[in-house]
Amino acid sequence: MLGLGTTELIIILVIVVIIFGGKRIPEIFAGLGKGIRSFKKGMNEDEEDSQSESSEKG
Repeated sequence: MLGLGTTELIIILVIVVIIFGGKRIPEIFAGLGKGIRSFKKGMNEDEEDSQSESSEKG
């Protein structure tokens, strides 16, 4: 995975915990998940709109 070994991943995880604290990490990931879901939903809506417009034209 990106050329990172186990030691590097552990060090990065420790730094993240120090910076954000243990209680904030689940909140950060929950917000990130909501953002990704919203992005995917928006992409699907755009595709549906594009398909319905193209079917109406042709």
